[in-house]
Amino acid sequence: MFSGIIEKLGKVRSATIAEGALTLDLATGFPDLALGESVAVNGTCLTVVTFDAAGAAQFYASPETLGRTNLGSLRAGDLVNLERAVSMATRLSGHLVQGHVDGLARLEAVTPEAGAYLIELRLPPALARYCVEKGSIALDGISLTLNAVRDLPEGGCEINLTIIPHTWVHTNLQNRRVGDLVNVESDVIAKYVERLCKPAL
Repeated sequence: MFSGIIEKLGKVRSATIAEGALTLDLATGFPDLALGESVAVNGTCLTVVTFDAAGAAQFYASPETLGRTNLGSLRAGDLVNLERAVSMATRLSGHLVQGHVDGLARLEAVTPEAGAYLIELRLPPALARYCVEKGSIALDGISLTLNAVRDLPEGGCEINLTIIPHTWVHTNLQNRRVGDLVNVESDVIAKYVERLCKPAL
């Protein structure tokens, strides 16, 4: 479990796809990783497969993961958002984030405003139904608040969010460009409520 508060920007050392799966080698900056530990990489919960004392670590992403996330587009030198799993004593500064990416959103606009940035993304119908004004969403693992949600006639929605200067500087959003695909994890509570409200067959 994660909180959506990014701890570090990691750098991709290599990203190798073979037989539909990804082996990801990262310079994490974490000197005390443990074998089998969960780390959110761009909001995707991955398991530490190997590591060293310098903070280099390898992760494996399955074909299922590559089909739902933007990890397959990573290249050597790219920066990724990293968060280690929360402990029971951790302050939940963001919201409950599982690291289970639901799908992708397309970045439509980035507008500077008073030192911050307003960003707009387009979400497909499968994700749009979980978006509400002032609700929570995780984008590339970052816990954010929705300013506004606008349903689109063709399905899906556009969402608007404010990225404060601290978040802009300390995450890889600063390197995103219009047209990029961003990992989305919807609010898990909304998904459970939807499931529970479905009539029994």
